[in-house]
Amino acid sequence: MSALVWLRGDLRITDNRALHAAATAHQSVAAVFHDTPGQWRRHGDAPAKIDFIRRNVALLQPALAAGGVTLHVLRSDTYAQAPDQLAALATTLGTTDLYFSAQHPVNERRRDAAVARRLAMQGVQTHCLTDATFFKPGTIRTQTGGRYKVFSPFKRRLLSTLTAAHTEVLPAPWTWTPTADDDGLWPAGEAEAQRRLAAFAAQRMAGYDTDRDLPALDATSRLSPYIMAGVLSPRQCLAAARRVPGVGSEVWISELIWREFYQHVVVGWPRVSRGQAFRLQTESVAWRNNTAEFEAWCQGRTGIPLVDAAMRQLVTEGWMHNRLRMVTAQFLTKNLLIDWRWGERFFMKHLIDGELAANNGGWQWSASTGTDAAPYFRVFNPVSQSRRFDQKGTFIRKHLPELSSLQGREIHDPAPLTRAALGYPAAIVELKSSRQRAIDAFKAAAAQPAT
Repeated sequence: MSALVWLRGDLRITDNRALHAAATAHQSVAAVFHDTPGQWRRHGDAPAKIDFIRRNVALLQPALAAGGVTLHVLRSDTYAQAPDQLAALATTLGTTDLYFSAQHPVNERRRDAAVARRLAMQGVQTHCLTDATFFKPGTIRTQTGGRYKVFSPFKRRLLSTLTAAHTEVLPAPWTWTPTADDDGLWPAGEAEAQRRLAAFAAQRMAGYDTDRDLPALDATSRLSPYIMAGVLSPRQCLAAARRVPGVGSEVWISELIWREFYQHVVVGWPRVSRGQAFRLQTESVAWRNNTAEFEAWCQGRTGIPLVDAAMRQLVTEGWMHNRLRMVTAQFLTKNLLIDWRWGERFFMKHLIDGELAANNGGWQWSASTGTDAAPYFRVFNPVSQSRRFDQKGTFIRKHLPELSSLQGREIHDPAPLTRAALGYPAAIVELKSSRQRAIDAFKAAAAQPAT
C-alpha cells in the first residue's frame, strides 16, 4: 500500500500529523504540494506571503528526500483543478491512501470535500487530520452545547480539556540536514523557525506580558509567518512556553489560543470568511468610505505619526506589531469611519503572516463587528497610544525619517509649523469629533433590526 501526503499549511517534518501517520502506516510514502497562484490572488494574499510559502516548500524537498519521500509539485490556477490533478497523481503512484491536515475557511473545506469525493471514485481513502489547531473546530462547546462567542470562557474550556494527546509534539520520522535560506528579514525553513522559537523562549518570553505592547522593542516572537505556513506547529509553541515559568509565557499562550479561537469561529460562522460581519446588526453602519482618506491611511500619510509609522512598517516589512494592528484598524474604522473590509483586504495584500481567520478576527474585533469585540464606544486615541507605548518616539523615528529630528512629546503630534517645515501633513481628521461621529453611527445601527 502506498500513501500520498498532501502538504498545505504544515510545511515541516517535525510534529506533522499527516506525514507521521502516513510514515507509520505505510512503507511507501510520497508528498505533494499544490501551487495555485490564481487562487492566492483571489484570496488577496500578499506577494511576500506567497514567496515565503514557496521558499519553505523548496526547503522541504531535500528534507523529505532524506526520508525517501519524493515531493511532487502540482501547478494550476485555482483549487478547481485539485481533484483531477490529485487523482491523476494518485493513479500514477499507485496511491491507496491520501493524508492531509485540515484547513478551515470555506473555500478550503469545499476543495477538500471535492478531492475526497473524486479519489473515492478510484478507491483511494482520504484521512483528514487536525494539525493547525489543538482541537478540531466545533468540538470545544459550552455547557449547553453551543459554540463559544467570547474568548475568555473558550480559553478556560480549552485549557481544562487539553490532554497529552492534544499537546504531544511528534518527532521527525527521520533525521535530515537543514538547508539554509538566505532571505535576510524572513528566512524560510524549519530549522530557522525552531531557532527563533528557542531564542524567544530563552530571551524574551519571560517579559512578554510587559514588553509586548512596546513596538520599539524586539519583544514579540515574530513567529507568526512560520505558524501561518505550518513551519511551526501550535504544539511546538505550547511546549516551549510551558518550559518558561511566569506571567509572560501565560500571556503568550493566550495569544496562541486567540489564534485557535478565530479558527473555530470561521468554521462555526462561515459568513465571516465571506466578507460578512459576525454581528449582523453592524451591517447597517453608515460607513463614510472616503477613498482619499483611505489612500492616505494606506500610504502612511494620515498626519498621525504612530498610525503612519505602523502603516509604513507594514508595507516595507510585510508585518506589523500587534498593538499597532489594533491602533491602525481602530483609526480606520472609527476615526475615519471606513468599512473594516477595506482594511482587512489591504492587510492581507501586504502581510507575510496573513491568515484569513486571524486577520478577519482582529479586524472585526477592532471594528466592533465581531465576536468578543471591543465596545463601539471604546476607541483607541492613537496619540495617547503613541505617548504611552512609544514614549521616546523610537519606533516613529525608525519608520518616519522626516520626523527623526523631533525630540520630546512633539514627535507624537507635531505642531502645525513644524509639520509644514518638515513636509509632514496635517492630520486628516480631528480625533475627538471623529470618535463621536463613530459612536453616533454605531448607535444608529444598533437601533436597526439585524439583517
